[in-house]
Amino acid sequence: MNKGECGAAVPHDRSNGGRCGLPADADSGLGLCPKHLHAAYDWVGRDVGFTDVLPTPCLACGSRLGVRYPSGWLCAICEWRLGDTPDGDLRPAGPARVRVDVVYYLGFGDRIKIGTSGNPRSRLSQLRFDELLAFERGDRSTEQKRHAQFASDRFPGSEWFHASRSLRRHVSALAAGVEDPWQSYARWMSEKVALLS
Repeated sequence: MNKGECGAAVPHDRSNGGRCGLPADADSGLGLCPKHLHAAYDWVGRDVGFTDVLPTPCLACGSRLGVRYPSGWLCAICEWRLGDTPDGDLRPAGPARVRVDVVYYLGFGDRIKIGTSGNPRSRLSQLRFDELLAFERGDRSTEQKRHAQFASDRFPGSEWFHASRSLRRHVSALAAGVEDPWQSYARWMSEKVALLS
């Protein structure tokens, strides 16, 4: 393989040592041609999904923003699965539905994922990680601020970050005095319920 050529494995083609050999996209920094960059993007999308406009508004919260997975669509706001019908007692009667958005920090090896959810138990059950490090109260705008704040540590095109000193310091500050992040979430939920009473 020559420098500047795509290094993707093509096992059925031995003409170039089993490698693609097409010109690599120099801007990507990954040594892959556009075709194999798209294949890698699709492969990663199986885990992280693709944010897009829902085909129809979410029946649970009315949002139009969704995340598309190979298995189907989830609402990006409340994570209701498109096509499921909410139970009568769960369907919101206006904006009073009890919901607390959080930014979550997950540890996996030497990486940290920064994501957001209005239904963290459901969301975290879909992810692979070693440890829930912390919750921070906030929605997508807070998540985007954190992504920008730690952009230099980010794995390109993902919500995963190198566990840099500054990111670990931020997570430690969020977790200070909290034995279990779920305790913070339970407190925020009860505060929200109290405000609605």
